[in-house]
Amino acid sequence: FPFFIHFYVDFYKWYNGYNFLGEKVYNPFDVLLFLDKKIYRPYWFETGTPTFLIKLLMKERYYLPEIENLRAGEEIIESFEIETIQPEVLLFQTGYLTIKSVEREIGMNIYNLTYPNLEVKSAINRHILNYFTDLRSKDRNMIGLIKAIKKAEIGKMKEIFYGFFASIPSDWYRKNDIEKYEGFYASVFYEYFAALGIEVKAEDVTNKGRIDLTVRFEEKCYIFEFKVIEGKEKKGALEQLKEKRYHEKYKGKCKEIYIIGVEFDKEERNIAYFEWERV
Repeated sequence: FPFFIHFYVDFYKWYNGYNFLGEKVYNPFDVLLFLDKKIYRPYWFETGTPTFLIKLLMKERYYLPEIENLRAGEEIIESFEIETIQPEVLLFQTGYLTIKSVEREIGMNIYNLTYPNLEVKSAINRHILNYFTDLRSKDRNMIGLIKAIKKAEIGKMKEIFYGFFASIPSDWYRKNDIEKYEGFYASVFYEYFAALGIEVKAEDVTNKGRIDLTVRFEEKCYIFEFKVIEGKEKKGALEQLKEKRYHEKYKGKCKEIYIIGVEFDKEERNIAYFEWERV
């Protein structure tokens, strides 16, 4: 009996979740392939790569962690011109987002959107990572990262992310200037953790402010603060975490809590300072 409960929960998280203002539904394509192969895989995403969508997100300098908590109006269900389409409309109409809830405001509907399931969330984040660098280095990093998270090897985390930023070709930056923004670096961290399918929350609300990024795995909690600096002048990311005491939100919820301050040199386009403490 416990096996069937575990199976149902995993199956639900992977392939259910599509909502069209009624009961949630499964992706039938995935269900059929899972029943045939008996393996959890992102079957729908393996049929193609959303290159146009990813390029649009980059062009609009989208803060990628916001994707799972977007709000949109009636435009998401109306017709559109592909030349002027907004990212949230494209994400919804192509099935990468679904309706979480609807609010009625002064004669109009406001749609709260989110990822429908784990398949979509992990797969689209993997595709976004592939946009930055080659597939092989990303996969090696993901294997190393999940081991580092399990064992709380934070020094190893630093090596993985430093190596990833170093692997982004310089030609990529000639087409973009988003390396100057904290949101770019925070997005890369978010993409990695989300692609692993573990619990990750951006702009995590506390009674003392917002945590840039919170990652929870089993009984461990990792709390991140990001800064962008010029030269070598530190902005005190770790000190801010200590001062704000964001970690108090997770006392009693996690056995191990780590606060991690990450500061990026926008000229070097990589990590300048990566400091942490267990609290």
